[in-house]
Amino acid sequence: MFGKLSFDAIPLHDPIIMVVAMGIAIGGAVVVGALTYFKKWKWLWTEWLTSVDHKKLGIMYFLVALVMLVRGFADAIMMRTQLAMAAGGAEGYLPPSHYDQIFTAHGVIMIFFVAMPMVIGLMNLVVPLQIGARDVAFPFLNNLSFWLFVAGVALVNVSLLLGEFAKTGWLAYAPLSGIEYSPGVGVDYWIWALQISGIGTTLTGINFFVTILKMRTKGMKLFRMPIFTWTSLCANILIIASFPILTATIALLTLDRYFGFHFFTNDFGGNMMMYVNLIWAWGHPEVYILILPAFGVFSEVIATFARKRLFGYTTMVWATAAITLLSFIVWLHHFFTMGAGANVNAFFGIATMIIAIPTGVKIFNWLFTMYRGRLQFTSPVLWTLGFIITFTLGGMTGVMLSVPAANFVLHNSLFVIAHFHNVIIGGVVFGMLAGLTYWFPKAFGFKLDEKWGKRSFWFWIVGFYVAFMPLYVLSFFGAVRRMQSYENGDWQPLMIIAWFGAVLILIGIACTVIQFLVSIRDRKKNADVTGDPWDGRTLEWSTSSPAPFYNFAHEPEVNDIDDFWNKKQANGGKPPRSKPPYQDIHMPKDTWEGPLIGLFATVFGFALVWHIWWLAIVGGLATFAVFMARVFRDDVDYYVPAAEVERIEREHQQRVEMQA
Repeated sequence: MFGKLSFDAIPLHDPIIMVVAMGIAIGGAVVVGALTYFKKWKWLWTEWLTSVDHKKLGIMYFLVALVMLVRGFADAIMMRTQLAMAAGGAEGYLPPSHYDQIFTAHGVIMIFFVAMPMVIGLMNLVVPLQIGARDVAFPFLNNLSFWLFVAGVALVNVSLLLGEFAKTGWLAYAPLSGIEYSPGVGVDYWIWALQISGIGTTLTGINFFVTILKMRTKGMKLFRMPIFTWTSLCANILIIASFPILTATIALLTLDRYFGFHFFTNDFGGNMMMYVNLIWAWGHPEVYILILPAFGVFSEVIATFARKRLFGYTTMVWATAAITLLSFIVWLHHFFTMGAGANVNAFFGIATMIIAIPTGVKIFNWLFTMYRGRLQFTSPVLWTLGFIITFTLGGMTGVMLSVPAANFVLHNSLFVIAHFHNVIIGGVVFGMLAGLTYWFPKAFGFKLDEKWGKRSFWFWIVGFYVAFMPLYVLSFFGAVRRMQSYENGDWQPLMIIAWFGAVLILIGIACTVIQFLVSIRDRKKNADVTGDPWDGRTLEWSTSSPAPFYNFAHEPEVNDIDDFWNKKQANGGKPPRSKPPYQDIHMPKDTWEGPLIGLFATVFGFALVWHIWWLAIVGGLATFAVFMARVFRDDVDYYVPAAEVERIEREHQQRVEMQA
């Protein structure tokens, strides 16, 4: 009746897992108790969980991402601790099986459930405001995408207590991920967490692609869009083009594991190298899905705080488009050593070097934007400056790896790990933290504490260099990745230094948590409801902070790049506020179907992991039934009366006057 599931699936023999599970249970009980005591369940359901407001969904994406950042970093600190201890034949404290699960979970969580939701969260919060839209093109799909992502998060976390996670590495290379070499449920958790959340990501890509192309306000032509909107558009093009490859690849692996097919085995005509081709045909565009929106964040931040228009706006746009196209012809540099031949390796090596050119263009654009500007060293600017230095170094090591001959030496070494973290931490994480700080007032109406933000930055950047520079050095002494222990005791001092760097990053994360707490405590002192606390340049700063649920009482008209900035300067530095007659506003209704589909999708995925076929049928049919209920609903929108809009605007103006 319960398939493979039994009491043996609970790892009672592993004290680390049981202590963590107990801590999660206690924390969950505290949250549930607090919601019950303060009678907030109805508020949580009506105001947040069922919301189709893009701003609230963006906040929820980011909140889940920050929670998963803690989970993913816990894996990282455990790995660094193990490698600091397991020298010269010592076993350390993590057995190989547990260590393999940890480094797989770390990669999966950080890419799919930290970096991706941070990027999508910022796009949700900012893009409709930047283009003058009231919401995204398909508000229900936006809510559904979030809950499918949460279903993936739930499956990854359930694997911590029931069964195991994959021991294959974050991309689950075949044939290791096949049923012969991975007979447990770990790979199945990987399959269904990524498959369900990946469908949500694909829907998000379609949603924002349509939103940006079809819902821009009057006068906002393509080359009048803010640069963050441009980078978001290109990232969503990559999502639409690449995520179906991931979906198809995982589906083929599912057929191998569940029905005995042989797409990626060594038997019956299967080809395991085809799996590597397919997974990286998705995987390398995925890197640019993450980094392009971060480039947009840095462009917005540096133009605002240098008090200058972004240098080379047009070249920045074309550089973004070039990266978008070139990202599809570089995937094979991830496996130069597979024996594809000199001509193939040369083509992909040259393509990899070429893609560095538009990235370099962006670096120079940011430098020239700062040149002779009145740069303010706010925390978003510090994240940006730290990025420019760190990402440039990561790009240089990437060009080194693009040389096939050098790649043969460095391919399976810690050099690759250091390079990858160089660009992901120095690029994506720094970018998302800069964007979070920069647009936080737009979401909540008050600024984050600058002192704790700067402390977080310094711990992060110093910790990064201390943690990952030793890995570059160790790679030249022969240290390979995926090690649980190592015989050469001479490597241990550098491993201990790397562990200390991870501790510094942990302190940086703690500073971010403290920053939130201090900022909430002092929110009245740091409040800014005028809509422009950073003296921002683009259209989103023309709305109040936080923005009302309908975004704009009157849809704005745009006549040029940085049109809002120009109008603001003409208005004596104050945001212009037009007051034509108020009209009824057409808005989407909140949805109860999205959370239920996410719940039933989780049940469906869990049942398939454990081969509980009757439960899988129930979960699948329930998911379909709720979706069809949504299809046949006829009350999916409503009108906000003009009198209500006028009342909200009048109350906001009173708050502005009181603050002044």
